[in-house]
Amino acid sequence: MERSRKKNPQRNFPRTLRVNALLQEVLAEALERLSDHDERLLLTTVTGVSCDPDLRHALVFLSSLDDERSEALEEHRRALQSKIAAQVHLKRVPALKFIVDPAIVAGNRVEEALRRVHELTDEERDS
Repeated sequence: MERSRKKNPQRNFPRTLRVNALLQEVLAEALERLSDHDERLLLTTVTGVSCDPDLRHALVFLSSLDDERSEALEEHRRALQSKIAAQVHLKRVPALKFIVDPAIVAGNRVEEALRRVHELTDEERDS
């Protein structure tokens, strides 16, 4: 006798990945609202979140992170964690750490290399 299983497509998606996506959404919305009051947070883009499976720590990946923005994020870290606690039902709220997205950094390096190659080919044509 074969059991019928209800297929829940979300269950095929690992829990930590679902939590990461949810945290990214909550943080992006909270940062957008905070930027109305703190200009240092204007144009802050959350590109991803990587939460530990035990939910103790979460890395928040940002498109750019200068000293001023880093200071503002550290000042608002507890408020952001409170927003997470209020909107997401988790066993514990992860401690947030903000870093620059390594994919953005790598993309910038590739773009710069391509720009240099393009400039060299232009110089060779002009010679």
